[in-house]
Amino acid sequence: MSHQNNTINYIELPMTKNSETKSFYNKAFGWRFTDWGPDYLSFDGAGIDGGFNREDKVPVNSPGVLVVLYAEDLDKTETSIKSAGGQIIKPAYSFPGGRRFHFTDPNGNQLAVWSEK
Repeated sequence: MSHQNNTINYIELPMTKNSETKSFYNKAFGWRFTDWGPDYLSFDGAGIDGGFNREDKVPVNSPGVLVVLYAEDLDKTETSIKSAGGQIIKPAYSFPGGRRFHFTDPNGNQLAVWSEK
């Protein structure tokens, strides 16, 4: 794997719930996980490498960093997130480039999903 200068290389999100995090992101998006002990998970299948960190045992403060995911079918993705246990906190709305909504994961992290018009 080659890395590009001045680009996002890795995303790390806070975590409070290990097994719920894996279950949620696997069910909602098909991500796969590697456990690096009880306090760290790395994931793949998200289009960028990343992980969830519980090492500092600090509660998640929302919204924090907003990671925005892309979906070809926004409604299908919203249904998948709800089925996996996510909470929609900002219903789908239009913006000049398309539509998006915000949700929280089992840790309280806020993320968004967008789709083109």
